[in-house]
Amino acid sequence: MEDLSSYLNDHLAGSVGALELLDRLIDIYQTKPLERFFRDLRNEIDADQEILKELIAKLGEKESAVRKAGAWIVEKLSRAKIQLSETREGEMGLFLALEGLALGINGKQSLWRALATASETAPPLRGPDYATLEKRAVEQHDRVEATRLEIALKVFRSE
Repeated sequence: MEDLSSYLNDHLAGSVGALELLDRLIDIYQTKPLERFFRDLRNEIDADQEILKELIAKLGEKESAVRKAGAWIVEKLSRAKIQLSETREGEMGLFLALEGLALGINGKQSLWRALATASETAPPLRGPDYATLEKRAVEQHDRVEATRLEIALKVFRSE
């Protein structure tokens, strides 16, 4: 179960980074149309994170403070690369942030699929509705990807 605990903690750390990024996006886009989009996504990812925490606890394992702190630090360091603002220059940062979120959500979809399969032989993994969680991840990805492509039109347009 050590490998499973490590795997779950890796995904938990990823969710910590995603929530940090979403908090920053919510702050930047406060009172703008994207604020609601980011708040809704944040609420869903927070709910997914709670399921991961419950699974880790169900295994009798602990959440990795080191991994969560690492994710927090990586998000803070990424601020230099992903400059977010409401200006034209900030659109590339928004594009990169959305791309990172899309990739993370794809990973989460794979997580739910793997756990659904593993739950057949690992009773501690039974309980969550993995099909619904996977479907939600697909829907999250589709929403993020649609927004990312809208921003791509602005970022990569010829002037």
